[in-house]
Amino acid sequence: MAVKINFNEAAAQTHTALLRNERAMNKSLLRLSTGVRILNAADDSAGLFIADMLGTVAKGYDQGNRNIQTGISALQIAEASAGQIFDKLQEIYVRAQNAANDINDPTARQALQQEIRNFVDAIQKIGADTEYNGIKLLDGTFKDKYIHYGARLEQTVYLSVDDVRAQSLGAHMIKTSGNKVAASDVLTTLTDVVSGSNRTITVGGRVIDATIQSGTNYILDAGYMAEQINSNLSDIGFKAKAINVSIGEKYTAIADVSDTATLTFYVGDKSFSFNAETTISLDELVETINREAATAGADLTASTDAGRLVLTSSKGYTIGVEISLASGTTGTININQIVNDLENASAGTIQAQTSATASAVKVGDLYIANDKDFTLDLGSVPNTALGDFEIGSDTGSQFKNLYSIDVISNEGAEASMLIAEVALRKVDTIRAQIGATMNNLQSIFDSQKVAYDNTKEAESVIRNTDYAKEMAEFTTYQIRMQATIAMLAQANTLPQQVLQLLR
Repeated sequence: MAVKINFNEAAAQTHTALLRNERAMNKSLLRLSTGVRILNAADDSAGLFIADMLGTVAKGYDQGNRNIQTGISALQIAEASAGQIFDKLQEIYVRAQNAANDINDPTARQALQQEIRNFVDAIQKIGADTEYNGIKLLDGTFKDKYIHYGARLEQTVYLSVDDVRAQSLGAHMIKTSGNKVAASDVLTTLTDVVSGSNRTITVGGRVIDATIQSGTNYILDAGYMAEQINSNLSDIGFKAKAINVSIGEKYTAIADVSDTATLTFYVGDKSFSFNAETTISLDELVETINREAATAGADLTASTDAGRLVLTSSKGYTIGVEISLASGTTGTININQIVNDLENASAGTIQAQTSATASAVKVGDLYIANDKDFTLDLGSVPNTALGDFEIGSDTGSQFKNLYSIDVISNEGAEASMLIAEVALRKVDTIRAQIGATMNNLQSIFDSQKVAYDNTKEAESVIRNTDYAKEMAEFTTYQIRMQATIAMLAQANTLPQQVLQLLR
């Protein structure tokens, strides 16, 4: 072999190997000291890109979950305050129900009205003042909001909380007034008074049967309509209530003759009859009506008021009465003393009629309510004959908020109960929506926490140091470094062999 002293090839190559081993050992040392496998892009460019993307997604999940926690905190405040409003609406409903009892005198009803005003004021304040970090939650401005929960674009949950202030809570209502109708010239049977055609109305775009069949005749019936609306339109938020109260004229006798009369009452789809002396006293007549109505299961209660006969159907059923005198008897039947409509006395009211038979029908008042605006089309309900159903010139609903509640009268208390009931349903619906949104956000949170953990694990596999593997490689690099240094020392002694040639 050639022997040279100006260039030691073996030492140079060994030194190069030493540098490589040193670089590898230093990198391994850094991986062990930092716990990171990819120290720069040169270590694993593809791995670095994937790990960075996974890290970005993981941070997105983490921030999204923080957004969710913030949203849940705000919704918890909103739901708790809405719950307080619901409780106060319940108190309003109960007090309106209390006021609907005619046992209350005007002073008691005034006290109940004042309590209701206090509750309404509290509801207004809660709705106006509830906030999260300066953001109003229940005044109607917290609408069309989004909580961004995910790591990607458009991964959002929609939020919208309606206005639950007292000025915005209530019911869109239409009230129909059912009049009294009777024969105009000659006293007739109920069959002659009642028109025999079926009638329908359209409520909020849906057709509802408005009549029940009594024998062979169809009778316009507010109570039956209320039942139909409540059973068929509740899915779109409708609530109806019917009231029928007949206050007769000052009672003297059933007829102006001393004889026996047969009275037949029709209440909804129930009827009952009894015989009575035409001169029966008012108290005896009330007792007889109540006894016979209870036996027949008819929704009719009789009472007295300042010498007048008061007939009440709590469910608002149509009240019809047919009075027949004994065979061969002709006299004046005081039909208006039995069934009358003082509020609409000019509409078909007959003061007195002369014949063997007289009849009259009193249709109840109907309240229809919804939490949204709606229209009422009377459709096939006629403007003449039975049941001139008056609703004024406007068939659109009118909004009655909590400030409209007035329980000073029985009728006002009944209407107030309906307003409070629709408001209760709206607030409860809002609470349910808030609760459902919170549950949805919590489910997303739990799911994203799992996704975050798995994403960080996937990133860790690529980015972080496997200590068992890295320590084994570091030990190898240490041994190689020691061996290389030893061999470099040997390689550096090779040129000394030239001295042997020069001796």
